[in-house]
Amino acid sequence: MIRLFVALEIPSPVCERLLALQGGVSGARWLDREQLHLTLRFIGEVSESTAGDIDDALTGVRAPGFALALAGVGAFGGKAPRSLWAGVRASSELVHLQRKIEAALQRLGLSAEQRKFTPHVTLARLRDPPRAQVQEFLTTVALFSSGDFLVDGFALFSSELASSGAIYRVERNYPLAA
Repeated sequence: MIRLFVALEIPSPVCERLLALQGGVSGARWLDREQLHLTLRFIGEVSESTAGDIDDALTGVRAPGFALALAGVGAFGGKAPRSLWAGVRASSELVHLQRKIEAALQRLGLSAEQRKFTPHVTLARLRDPPRAQVQEFLTTVALFSSGDFLVDGFALFSSELASSGAIYRVERNYPLAA
């Protein structure tokens, strides 16, 4: 069995800007450079043969490349935040790509994603953080913006869970049209 997800890789200059935001929240487990990505579709554990079918389906996804920008920050979990994230400036092209990937995977027989697509890049996982520190972080970096970067492809990642956090590996890249 292999644990898979589809995501956009984040360019190094943008990752450096995200890493510079990290700090100031006790109990935060900040993600490393190698862990920063924008998930388009979590798949989960599948057999090796299903992974091959997923690869074939993703190879058939056709969409144009586009410019994207990260903008703003937030937290998931409401009054008990469990993660901090950088948001994404509204992008119809990103939503179009995500829907095409979702449709390709559903045609294979994978269950539809139940959660609404909320594009973001996770910055930290939280464990009982002081709410005041979370609020201070969100206020301090509220106006974060990466500036535009080119999305010219997406990737199929594998994920191995470890005590130090997930280890991600790109299994295959899929180019978008120029």
